[in-house]
Amino acid sequence: MARVVVVHGIGQEFLGPEQMRGTAVPALLDGVHLAGHAAPAAEDVDCAFYGDLYLEPGSRSDDLPPWDEFDVEDGLETELLDAWWAAADPERGVEEGTRGFAGFTASRALLSERVRAALDALAGTRYFGKVSDRLLILALKQVRRYLTEPDLRAAAQERVASRIGPDTRVVVAHSLGSVVAYETLCARPDLPVTDLVTIGSPLGLRRIVFDRLAPLPVDGRACWPGAVTRWTNLADHGDIVALPARLAPRFGDTVTDDRIDNGTRMHDLARYLSAPKTGAAVARGLR
Repeated sequence: MARVVVVHGIGQEFLGPEQMRGTAVPALLDGVHLAGHAAPAAEDVDCAFYGDLYLEPGSRSDDLPPWDEFDVEDGLETELLDAWWAAADPERGVEEGTRGFAGFTASRALLSERVRAALDALAGTRYFGKVSDRLLILALKQVRRYLTEPDLRAAAQERVASRIGPDTRVVVAHSLGSVVAYETLCARPDLPVTDLVTIGSPLGLRRIVFDRLAPLPVDGRACWPGAVTRWTNLADHGDIVALPARLAPRFGDTVTDDRIDNGTRMHDLARYLSAPKTGAAVARGLR
């Protein structure tokens, strides 16, 4: 089986494992090459795909429901939306971000007004590449569903575990995929992965992600992921999904945190994979 496994993030439900390979594998090979190392063979890189788990069985329509501010659920979805809003607008984050949506839950109308303001502030900005409201809401719902639906959570982790074989040494996990990969490695310490590379990861986001991890953190410190001996965490300077950018304070000082620049596509999977720092981390694991 593959020596390197890539785990995707949100918004890939209409693709499939081979389409993911078509994007992820060349980008990762470029990253290793640009870092000055001999790239592995393409067949040594695989993709763990779980995006289809978000679809109803037999459904492949690419039409999103006509979601708007009234469809963002109070609780985890509004908290995550507010965290992104605060990160995109630092001045607002200081004055209002810690308050979040508190005080608006008594009235759904007032809550929806605040959600509308957050969507307007984020959609069309450089942070999300001019995505629509519906795509932003899709992202919120996919994160919420993974963290609150046990069957979906277990199935996604099984997809990751099934792609890891006796030869697999490196897992590269993007965005929500970093949560899936982390929890998989914690639950399966028998897996032979020695190097974890997280890119654009929200693993350290308190209340929303970090405090819902399995296993639960203890005294503010999370479990170490299985047999991993090296963990590299990379975040673009402008990636507001990667909150906080540094994971070492919550997962251990042996996590190596570093920053990169993905240009105008801060959270893009291919940009992260083709970055020389990502390639260097992969090459270390393959040595």
